[in-house]
Amino acid sequence: MLKNTNNKNKTIIGKDIYPLWHSFMSLVLTIGTSVILFSSNSVFAQQSQPVQTSQQKMAGEKIGKENDTYRYLNLFGDVFERVRSEYVDEITDKELIEYALKGMLANLDPHSQYMTEDDYSGMRVQTKGEFGGLGIEVTMEKGLVKVVSPIDDTPAYEAGMKAGDLIAEIDGEQVHGMSLSDAVKKMRGKVGTDILLTVIRDGEAEALKIKITRAIIQLKAVKHRTEGNVGYIRITTFNEKTFKGLKKGIKEIRKELGENLIGYVIDLRNNPGGLLNQAIAVSDAFLDKGEIVSTKGRSKGNIRRDNSTSGDMANGLPLVVLINGGSASASEIVAASLQDHKRAVVMGTQSFGKGSVQTILSLPGHGAMRLTTARYYTPSGRSIQSKGVTPDIIVDHVAVTEYKGNEYVREVDLKGALDSKKEKKKKNGKNAEDKETEKQVEDYQLSRAVDLLQGVHMFNKTVE
Repeated sequence: MLKNTNNKNKTIIGKDIYPLWHSFMSLVLTIGTSVILFSSNSVFAQQSQPVQTSQQKMAGEKIGKENDTYRYLNLFGDVFERVRSEYVDEITDKELIEYALKGMLANLDPHSQYMTEDDYSGMRVQTKGEFGGLGIEVTMEKGLVKVVSPIDDTPAYEAGMKAGDLIAEIDGEQVHGMSLSDAVKKMRGKVGTDILLTVIRDGEAEALKIKITRAIIQLKAVKHRTEGNVGYIRITTFNEKTFKGLKKGIKEIRKELGENLIGYVIDLRNNPGGLLNQAIAVSDAFLDKGEIVSTKGRSKGNIRRDNSTSGDMANGLPLVVLINGGSASASEIVAASLQDHKRAVVMGTQSFGKGSVQTILSLPGHGAMRLTTARYYTPSGRSIQSKGVTPDIIVDHVAVTEYKGNEYVREVDLKGALDSKKEKKKKNGKNAEDKETEKQVEDYQLSRAVDLLQGVHMFNKTVE
């Protein structure tokens, strides 16, 4: 039932409008009188309205805007008072103000956010590399929670969550209508407890029900190993430990392979981003000169450029950077800067396309706000916002199965062929090795990246 009330509207700052209005009118009258008194007869005859200078015009517009601001603040005050006094359940002033702040920032873009003190504390823990939860980076899209990427070796990753999944329900409760921070709070909980997510996934006819057990998420920002004579470096996130982990990985790979090292694969797939300064440091590790990234704010003069310093930690060896739809923000900065400087071949699929910078503004005693303050641009001036990074070589993530057709008859298979016994022994040994290798080749994109580096190395050796 709707209740119609004829009470006079309440205002909290409406009185401030009237002095401003009188000031404005006095200014207009003064300007008009001055024009009449000091204009020549010819000007007076041709114009029936007072002449305004550009400064006077700007002053009038400024006062008009201030009046509009006060009008909207009056509207806010009126709604606040109505909700405070007439809402069906009693609600505190603090809660109402927090709801208003969350709504204001959430409606700007998917990444701006008001954080309560608890939210802010949780965010700071996350950037340090350890927190409780599921292990997914999320954003909002069309009222649903969208998975930017699952984080390696976390409960969400092990349960089969994928980049691009849309979470429609959390433990049976509809996500539509929740703020992002509220949805994140519901997904976090006591370690060891289960959560049931209803997930909408492209290519699936029906929604999926995915059960995940909450755990302490310990983010290992950088992992490394060798793939034959190639160094493989997997960067899962950009937190405070990323650059330190990268240096350690390069050092240990170089120690293991020595002069046999032919290049590096930098894997940024499903890396949702993180700290801007860490993305700049990682890019700088492989660049000897030139711009890494520029950020441009609202005003024309608000431009920041970050440039690389001398020194290449890879000593000029070839690089392949792997990206996909889960590579976002800081990952895209690294991939684009190395691509623009022709320092690496970017391989994989189109990245996420988050080209904006968020600044955390602390509000002492009241948490903080995450506000989008700039867009970033690649060294060539490209904006990645909503576009993403396009790989130099597009390689989809596919399952590869071996084709087992009729094998060719070779000389060694012919009865009585010379040296056939020796070759058959070698062939049998090689078949056993191939089966072992076949078990290990599960990542097609990584396999293509390693093949590319080996091909470049072989070509360089051939032309020397």
